[in-house]
Amino acid sequence: MPRIDAFLKLGLAQGCSDVHLAVGVPPMLRLHGDLMPIKFRDLGAAELESYVSEILTPGQKERFGSGRDVDFSYVSEDGGRFRVNVFRKETGVGATFRFIPGDIPRLDKLHLPKVVQSLCDYHQGMILVTGSTGTGKSTTLAAMIDYLNATKNLNIISLEDPIEFVHRSKRSQVIQRELGTHLPSFAEGIRAALREDPDVILVGEMRDAETISMAMTAAETGHLVLGTLHTTGAVKTIDRVIDALPGEMREQTKSFLSQSLLAVITQALVKTPDGRGRRAVVEIMVMTRAIAKLVMTDQTHQIPSQLQTGRDQGMQMMDQALLDAIQRKEVDPDDAFRYATDKALFTRFVTDTGVLPKIDAPA
Repeated sequence: MPRIDAFLKLGLAQGCSDVHLAVGVPPMLRLHGDLMPIKFRDLGAAELESYVSEILTPGQKERFGSGRDVDFSYVSEDGGRFRVNVFRKETGVGATFRFIPGDIPRLDKLHLPKVVQSLCDYHQGMILVTGSTGTGKSTTLAAMIDYLNATKNLNIISLEDPIEFVHRSKRSQVIQRELGTHLPSFAEGIRAALREDPDVILVGEMRDAETISMAMTAAETGHLVLGTLHTTGAVKTIDRVIDALPGEMREQTKSFLSQSLLAVITQALVKTPDGRGRRAVVEIMVMTRAIAKLVMTDQTHQIPSQLQTGRDQGMQMMDQALLDAIQRKEVDPDDAFRYATDKALFTRFVTDTGVLPKIDAPA
């Protein structure tokens, strides 16, 4: 058994989401959002490199030896599945293991607004799930794919880096392809998918202009495209897509967004009141004629006002969603305060005054 499995087994037993290994410190566990060390010695450079070497394939060793980071999925001997990133830093090797549950969560069990499921019923267009790293984007997308897989007769092609949740075909056919193993880039994966009679294409990360452009083409030509961006909010997401493409494509991109972007779902994972878990809280923008007009006229800064008044269409701002979750006692108000934009709205709910901004007393 690879020696690294002992740390992973301990992490799973504790219910952690991530295991971090780095030179000069003991192994760390991410538990309910907080990083904490386990009782173990500081890891040495040669020691950690030998641990990591035990789980790399020859191709991964060659790639890592050339100075590149390596992303892959790993199944421990105990059956735990992890998304792994191995990297080098100043003091030596580092590795992060993200636990991937074996069971794909059902969409109705994630406590997301009902509009998220209704968006899956579209047959054409683009849905973007956004948020910073570790906010549950992959889980939400996996649940959406599982809903489609269980309820519709579709050809679903998933492009991932690496493959995380493993989907078994139900009513639909689900084809999962991995970056670096089955395809050289997301853009090439989309290009190939368009020749494979797809109904739905999942793009694990829209990280460059070529990928975004190909995903737009797929959405415009009769396919449902699900994708992710590391953006925090609908306005930043739309601006990011527009700015990512060449200037001469600006009007074309705005036209695409106004006509083919179905929704932007932005996630945060907020601690529950008992501190023993985290819950997804989401901002949702559904494309309407009013928002489409704001996009076309470069007035995206006015989109938040549309979210505030668009509850009938399933829209909500992050602050609205956080306040609702606090009042329903679903999240810890102190943690919710950290994710709020207008923090003044949340001050009265805070129980730990240490999270409030410090104000210097007048001289």
